[in-house]
Amino acid sequence: MDQDEVFKALADPTRRRLLDLLCEENGQTLRRLCEDLDMTRQSVTQHLGLLEAANLVTTTKRGREKLHFINPVPLQDVYERWIRKFETQRLSLLHDLKIQLEKNES
Repeated sequence: MDQDEVFKALADPTRRRLLDLLCEENGQTLRRLCEDLDMTRQSVTQHLGLLEAANLVTTTKRGREKLHFINPVPLQDVYERWIRKFETQRLSLLHDLKIQLEKNES
């Protein structure tokens, strides 16, 4: 998976809003997603296309409707590569600070 595509997709507030909407209620139709956004159906379709290209959204057909689902795997990959290591370092520093402060209180 190309993480550049994921970051590009996440850079836009409308696409982040679409992911939020799918997180709240997974498996929504385009019509339902458009109800919560103040934009044309064509614009929402373009944003969903970029989310699909980044593998953040998957779709399935149900009759004549297309349902959109959030795919959290690319987000987990970003977390593992870019966020987790900084979080671990920060928690270590907080732990060391706690130990030092406890020593000073004694």
